[in-house]
Amino acid sequence: MEEVLKQLPRKAKEKHNENKKFFFKLKKRPPKDMDYMMQELHEAEFEQTDCLTCANCCKTTGPLFTNADIKRISKHLRLKPQKFIDTYLKIDEENDYVLQQVPCAFLGADNYCSIYEVRPKACREFPHTDRKKFQQINNLTIKNVAICPAAFNIIEAMKKRIDL
Repeated sequence: MEEVLKQLPRKAKEKHNENKKFFFKLKKRPPKDMDYMMQELHEAEFEQTDCLTCANCCKTTGPLFTNADIKRISKHLRLKPQKFIDTYLKIDEENDYVLQQVPCAFLGADNYCSIYEVRPKACREFPHTDRKKFQQINNLTIKNVAICPAAFNIIEAMKKRIDL
């Protein structure tokens, strides 16, 4: 996995323009069975991908924390929501709560998440490749391809399936 993660930024950069053109066309003309196909590609990839061998998302990026996330996680940690915010979060330039630093404070050395059962919605849904109306998150997907080897593979498989 180390070698895959080392090569991923370069491979994603090489595919960047191709992916942008593809997603531009996709947004204009998404296939009728798009949601079904993305679910299928997502499931097939994650049958062979073990996130615990990677955790690059947790090591390099931080999720957005919704108010519901903050309430749920702080309760789990037995902290007052404001104490949780003060300890772990900051407000970014878009006025969203994000982690103060990466890697994530809840990521263990074994790549397990210490708050997995109550993790943020953004973490539960990452890399968002099985999301309905997938074609609406082009910019996010292009970013995730450079972070997540599974997302990279899913998008490459998707481009082979959809002739635009």
